[in-house]
Amino acid sequence: MNIILIRDGRSPARCVRLNRPSALAAMGCVAAVVLTVFGGLCFAVGRYWGDTAGISRAEVDSLRSTMSQQQALLDQEKAKAERDLQSLSAQLGALQADAMRLNALGQRLTKLGKLDDGEFDFGREPDLGGPESPPLVGEQLSTEKFTDSLRTLATRFDQQGDQLRLLESLLIGRDLDAATRPAGSPIKGGYISSGYGVRHDPFNGSSTFHSGLDFDGPTGGDIYAVASGVVTWSGRRPGYGLVVEIDHGNGYLTRYAHNKKNLVAVGDRVNANDKIGLIGSTGRATGSHVHFEVWMDGKPINPAKFTSQMRAAG
Repeated sequence: MNIILIRDGRSPARCVRLNRPSALAAMGCVAAVVLTVFGGLCFAVGRYWGDTAGISRAEVDSLRSTMSQQQALLDQEKAKAERDLQSLSAQLGALQADAMRLNALGQRLTKLGKLDDGEFDFGREPDLGGPESPPLVGEQLSTEKFTDSLRTLATRFDQQGDQLRLLESLLIGRDLDAATRPAGSPIKGGYISSGYGVRHDPFNGSSTFHSGLDFDGPTGGDIYAVASGVVTWSGRRPGYGLVVEIDHGNGYLTRYAHNKKNLVAVGDRVNANDKIGLIGSTGRATGSHVHFEVWMDGKPINPAKFTSQMRAAG
């Protein structure tokens, strides 16, 4: 086996002749070197690809873990939002019920207070307005702030409801006092034929005290209660003939005498302007009329101060 050695282009080539054993040994050395280099390259490539695959799986696992955490947080926020929405819906329903109660109470107070028609229309939303303004920067309405606003509004509703109920009781009491206070005439039309106080007795001409007013009226004409109350007497009394007496509370009592017929019985509840009897001349009377008395705390008082008043239509 010949091996030609070339140094460079200016030096002559040298030829080395190897016998067969030497040639085989040289080839073995070359093969060993080649195998060593190839094995090293394979080991390096294997390590490279193995490390690359390991990094990729770690990244995928980390991404999957992050996504799972984000999904769990999203589920928690969704559940919290649903709970908040249910809570807000319940509070809103309670406020709507309070608003309906306040509207109904307001309508009653409007009638009790006899306010002008249309002054408070509870059947529609109040008119609002104002110039356009830019939104406030950084003023985001959070769920907590909104919930606090609902609580504040509910508290305000409760306070206003208490105030309105107190006002209602005062107005009802005022109307009750007005309804039970005598006012107006016991008959429609007619005239006062005899006044309250000292007068000449129509039967014997002597000076006597007349404890009421006499209203001249036609026989069978209607007699009306001058205030609301309870009938405490319906029958005959000496000198009065057929009499109706009504207790109005607050110390007031009215008496209607000389009736042709009584239309109410003891214990009956009557309202102002209810018909309670018919005009007549029973008892000590010269003709058909109504003898009308007003008593206060057990003593007769002049009915004129009441009969001159006009009762408001209610």
